[in-house]
Amino acid sequence: MEIICLDLEGVLIPEIWINLAQKTGIQSLSLTTRDIPDYKQLMRQRLSTLEKNNLTITDIHKVVEKMSPLDGATDFIERLREKYQLVILSDTFYEFVKPLMRQLNWPTLFCHHLEIQEKKITDYKLRTSDHKRKAIKAFKELHFNVFAAGDSFNDTSMLMEAELGVLFNAPIRVIKSFPNLPTCNSYDELLEIFKEKSLSS
Repeated sequence: MEIICLDLEGVLIPEIWINLAQKTGIQSLSLTTRDIPDYKQLMRQRLSTLEKNNLTITDIHKVVEKMSPLDGATDFIERLREKYQLVILSDTFYEFVKPLMRQLNWPTLFCHHLEIQEKKITDYKLRTSDHKRKAIKAFKELHFNVFAAGDSFNDTSMLMEAELGVLFNAPIRVIKSFPNLPTCNSYDELLEIFKEKSLSS
């Protein structure tokens, strides 16, 4: 049996921090792991910016509640579920992603937690370091064939761990850094790549 592991932001939903940057006008919040591969460095910068600008979890909730999945994402998930097990592996946070997961019909999500005091985000807690790759490795140890797709530098370790890893709608910078990973830009293409690998395995 095969498991599909997908990144969330940039693959199924828009980037939450970019939407927050657009809402607040704070350009530095638009940076993602596409720009800063070191996730710890990125999160330190984000938390510092939130503190300096007195932004709270409530401000993020207001942004997320007005967001929708990417065009075709919900249908794509349903098509995947007809044939595969599906797990979302993300570096987002449970504390603010629920409205978007509801719109995606609640796929299984492995991500991280925020530490919040009086609505202020004080810190974050990783499930574990390099959790996407480790999750795929664990699925493989359970004798699943694992296919994966993501768009950013922080997805590449899981893509290389999977039997099939695909860069989906990734920026040129990421593609050039990992030329051995197949790429595609539409859900139909991605589904076809998964089907071809499934048929040949």
